[in-house]
Amino acid sequence: MATISHSSVAFTGVTASDLFRSSSSSVNGVPLKALGRAGFRAKRREFAVTAKLRKWKKHEYPWPDDADPNVKGGVLTHLSHFKPLKQKPKPVTLEFEKPLVDLEKKIIDVRKMANETGLDFSDQIASLENKYQQALKDLYIRLTPIQRVNIARHPNRPTFLDHVFSITDKFVELHGDRAGYDDPAIVTGIGTIDGRRMMFMGHQKGRNTKENIQRNFGMPTPHGYRKALRMMYYADHHGFPIVTFIDTPGAFADLKSEELGQGEAIAHNLRTMFGLKVPILSIVIGEGGSGGALAIGCANKLLMLENAVFYVASPEACAAILWKTAKASPKAAEKLKITATELCKLQIADGVIPEPLGGAHADPSWTSQQIKLAINETMDELGKMNTPELLEHRRLKFRKIGGFQEGIPIDPKRKFNMKKKDEPVAGSTSNVELEDEVEKVKQQILKAKESSTTAPEVAMNEMIEKLKREVDHEFSEAVKALGLKDRFAALHEEFSKVNSQDQLMNPVLMDKITKLKEEFNQGLSGAPNYANLKYKLDMLKEFSKAKTLSESNDKTTTMKQEINQKFKEIASRPDIKEKMEAIKAEVQDSGESNFEDLDEELQENIVMMKKEIESEVTNILKSMGLEVEVVKSKAKELSEQTSYFKGKMDDLNEEINKKLEDIINSSDLKNEVELLKLEIAKAEKNPDMTSKSKIEALEQQIKQRLSEAINSSELKAKHEELLEEIAEAIKSPEELDGSLKNEHPNEDTSKHDESRVEVNMGANRSFA
Repeated sequence: MATISHSSVAFTGVTASDLFRSSSSSVNGVPLKALGRAGFRAKRREFAVTAKLRKWKKHEYPWPDDADPNVKGGVLTHLSHFKPLKQKPKPVTLEFEKPLVDLEKKIIDVRKMANETGLDFSDQIASLENKYQQALKDLYIRLTPIQRVNIARHPNRPTFLDHVFSITDKFVELHGDRAGYDDPAIVTGIGTIDGRRMMFMGHQKGRNTKENIQRNFGMPTPHGYRKALRMMYYADHHGFPIVTFIDTPGAFADLKSEELGQGEAIAHNLRTMFGLKVPILSIVIGEGGSGGALAIGCANKLLMLENAVFYVASPEACAAILWKTAKASPKAAEKLKITATELCKLQIADGVIPEPLGGAHADPSWTSQQIKLAINETMDELGKMNTPELLEHRRLKFRKIGGFQEGIPIDPKRKFNMKKKDEPVAGSTSNVELEDEVEKVKQQILKAKESSTTAPEVAMNEMIEKLKREVDHEFSEAVKALGLKDRFAALHEEFSKVNSQDQLMNPVLMDKITKLKEEFNQGLSGAPNYANLKYKLDMLKEFSKAKTLSESNDKTTTMKQEINQKFKEIASRPDIKEKMEAIKAEVQDSGESNFEDLDEELQENIVMMKKEIESEVTNILKSMGLEVEVVKSKAKELSEQTSYFKGKMDDLNEEINKKLEDIINSSDLKNEVELLKLEIAKAEKNPDMTSKSKIEALEQQIKQRLSEAINSSELKAKHEELLEEIAEAIKSPEELDGSLKNEHPNEDTSKHDESRVEVNMGANRSFA
């Protein structure tokens, strides 16, 4: 290998660390910067040797262009490769935020219209923006726990490194667990805030699918926790306060992680953090799940962002365990008490860091500044403590969580069997859930009616049985609350003995039952569950009534079908059919169109034929157990009488109206009417008891005078005469003669359109 010496070249301002020495290339005294800027070429007679050093790309983030001149190596190459996204993330609308989208679209449309037309829509835009801000405020003030969970998991929510680069003056990421692996799901490094050096570590989620896969969705392996443990020892050795950021659904629970000691790594971190001699602050910026979050969360202070959550099990997992379905996650989120405010009440969290309306992703910079203020305040507080005080403060924080008692026997009444019951416990259904089930059954019944199908009997019967169980349970609870349980049990036992021996009921026992029943009914309204009992009992009555009506309708339909079938059988009998055809032929031969114009013999034959059909129908209906009353109506005469009486009534009404007008136009009554109008107008402006009493007195006086005027005239006599005529017409024997005369003999005599058959079943039902 050729040796090249450049002793004649002078380098000013070169330190020993800048010189590049290589025994392999035998190049001595060449500074690193000179190699970095350009290659050099040395020539000898036989050949030439060229040495080049690859240029490293200058890291533009997070450091400014004017790097610290004291750093001889230029911009450090071991900084985090985390950079801002080239494209802004796409906006993601959560399910409960969809009502706001319409307002946003309106604002955009109005602005677009203003730009296109050049018109001034500033007032409309300002009004819409005010509505949007008010709707946003109303929505985010009343967030439910499951909604906060969704915000904590928002894809655009700022991550650990987003916050760190916003709040630190400088940050250097430190990699590796010194055991052969660097878990990207946990990031550690040293940074400064207002000149105060701290050790930062936290869970890092991805900002898109590619990053999430790289970061394993923020779920660390044992290597990540061992890297965090190494940095804790490092910070403890150099006296750096530790700030941890929690944002993980939990530790990565795969087979490989278990083989590498996931549980041991978490436990080691828990034990070590309680013995560190430097202040520790933990901040939950998203979701903190189980031991994966607690492994870097054993701190002197635990702070949470406003919409962050901290849980031992996710709402979906809890719902799947307790309610056997992940759809119950909203209920589980409420019961778990996982929000920042709830955890502060339980003294698990020590403070809440505010977020802007819309969540941290709505204004990440503002959120980061709030975190920075919280870190400075907490470190000022913890910095005043010495080492023993810090350790004791950390121990007491976790010792005060929860509560327990020792050496106190448990009341036997409070013991309960934790074994899963096979049968559902009656009365466990809340009124809201019961109302939802009832509404579903009602909708099924309504759909069945609309489609003219039979009602869903199975669903109705199941609901009735369930309501019966609920009512029985509520009655039992009411008996217990009123203190009558023992007396009911004793009476029930006595009654069972009498029943089993087939003895007559003892009057004394009957008296006891009556008195206890009266006492229970009198005190029932005072029972704590009286409202629930009444509500469920009313629903049971409603469903029972609907079932009875449905069964009655089914029976009616079946009966009508049977009767119609019998009518068809009678009409299709050969002898009846033959007689009807003969009568039709005779009527046609006669050439007459009216029944009265036919000869007496033919009229008699028609009447006899109708009586025969009537007799056959009556016998069939009686054989079915029905009472038959044949009522014949003369439609034509009834129509003429109706029009006659209607004309008389119209005339009488005209006379009454004319008389009323004459009376009202009289001077005295007209003055009273005007006075009434005036009092009504005054009462609308200034209503009081005096004006109301005056109005009532005037109305009564006017009505009385009108009544006297009408009664004193001949109108009352005309009205009474008309009523007598109508009554006589109704009682006339010509209307109800019990026969089956047909008004149109030319028509088929088997048709009974002019007749009404009333069928009485027992005493309560009639079918027309």
